[in-house]
Amino acid sequence: MILIDGKKISLELQSEIAQEVKDLISKGKKQPHLAAILVGDDPASQTYVSSKVKACENVGFKSTLVQFEANVSEHQLLSKIEELNNNDDIDGYIVQLPLPRHISEQKIIEGIKPSKDVDGFHPINVGRLVLNLPTYVSATPFGIVTLLERYNIPTEGKHCVVIGRSNIVGSPMSILMAKNTNLANCTVTLCHSKTKDLKEHTLQADIIIAAIGRPNFVTADMVKEGAVVIDVGINRVDDDTKKSGFKLVGDVQFEEVSKKAGYITPVPGGVGPMTIASLLKNTLIAAKKEF
Repeated sequence: MILIDGKKISLELQSEIAQEVKDLISKGKKQPHLAAILVGDDPASQTYVSSKVKACENVGFKSTLVQFEANVSEHQLLSKIEELNNNDDIDGYIVQLPLPRHISEQKIIEGIKPSKDVDGFHPINVGRLVLNLPTYVSATPFGIVTLLERYNIPTEGKHCVVIGRSNIVGSPMSILMAKNTNLANCTVTLCHSKTKDLKEHTLQADIIIAAIGRPNFVTADMVKEGAVVIDVGINRVDDDTKKSGFKLVGDVQFEEVSKKAGYITPVPGGVGPMTIASLLKNTLIAAKKEF
């Protein structure tokens, strides 16, 4: 079993991005600028956005954090989005999800200028992904493909089973893995909560990408020997031995599955760090105006 070290690859990527930023600035180009909008005081969202701001500093980006109380109106949020759309100094920005229930996430996503949508959630960018046109790929799927590439994991002709069909991970992941490219060319099965005989599908998989949001959902009896297992889940479960009172686990029962897998990502330290690195990469692409 080979452990896929997302933290290590993320740091390598950030180092490469930092060098590109130095090269841009040395040529008189502007410093890349990423903005983030955070609504409310959800601890997980605050931690995640703080990590993004810190990562910006590490690679030489400018960063702007815009914070709103949880009771901000949808109109106020859309006004701020329009302001960022028209701010030429900001290359890309994200709106941290989830949002309070009184705000339509879809309206907010559609309000973001597609050329600044470095999260890759806007319908135009999703459509470009489907049509194999240059676009911003959602950060988590982008990070997973990068891990497969950096570990030289063969994908062509392989059977990839994606568990979960969210617009953020599952659906774009299934599209990416089916593409006619060197880093894909898989036969893809997209499974979800209504899939019958899930185990029957996963036992056929050369590559399993688990993004269902259920702790320890994928067990060893669902995985064939030598399979590549990518665990996207980040779930908090109670743990009295921890000072925080909880621990983070993935969607995969790591201890059991790692004994059968050829490659596997840990949680934490697997896919998570790659999401931030991929967001930075998308911002660099936006700053360079590559499409």
